[in-house]
Amino acid sequence: MAVIDPLERKIYMEICRSDGGIKAKEIARNLYCDPSKVNHFLYASPFMKELCWQDDEYNWHGIIPQTYPHYGLAEFSGYYSTVREFVNMSEERWMEILKLGCENIGRNLNDTRGLFHSFRDARATMMQLFSDLLSFGYNRIAKWEIVFELRLKKSTHIRIYADVLLITPHHVFTMEFKMKDRIAAEEVSQCAKYCDYLDVIFGDGYEIVPVLVLTKAHDLYEDAVVKGTDASIQVCSGDMLYNALDAYLGFLN
Repeated sequence: MAVIDPLERKIYMEICRSDGGIKAKEIARNLYCDPSKVNHFLYASPFMKELCWQDDEYNWHGIIPQTYPHYGLAEFSGYYSTVREFVNMSEERWMEILKLGCENIGRNLNDTRGLFHSFRDARATMMQLFSDLLSFGYNRIAKWEIVFELRLKKSTHIRIYADVLLITPHHVFTMEFKMKDRIAAEEVSQCAKYCDYLDVIFGDGYEIVPVLVLTKAHDLYEDAVVKGTDASIQVCSGDMLYNALDAYLGFLN
């Protein structure tokens, strides 16, 4: 996977954190860098073309803000809302919105391999997670944000396909769902694949946490090494997903 240039990351952060847009020369001044380098990234970077836009006064804007709420995620997702809205919505209404959102982002809705069943399976797992958290007395979840089917795919260099994002005040849990009961090395790698890009999108106020969820497994919670690296990710069954959050949020203590 290509690595985002550090300067490109800083430029993107300047754009997303600006109030009302920011001009290229202001970005260069804030970053103490050559304006030509800033312009190079603004006009040539697939990342900028996908996630930023320029108004008639040459101000640059980020579609997804790096502060709460991240409402711009809706433009790239099948479904986006707060957790409160999600848990209070019927399954059929949720599915209706998800399908429409997938059509809007160009997500293939061919159901021959049980795509819709996998959607419902992921929803059921997330509903169980929130029920578990509430049963532990952890009730600070209402304003968390949840995303199903995040898709960034217009450029040839940036292709992010995340099943579910759960956004808490300081962490983004990016979850890959598989209706399986055994860990596969390629699926561990797939789960970790987009973390660097998500890290840029959300900025340094959030830690990106990849989690592989095997919904046919039971009582599973362990770490798995990402092939070819020293890194590892959490792998769990749906009934143990709360452990992946507790490792970072510490609510069981």
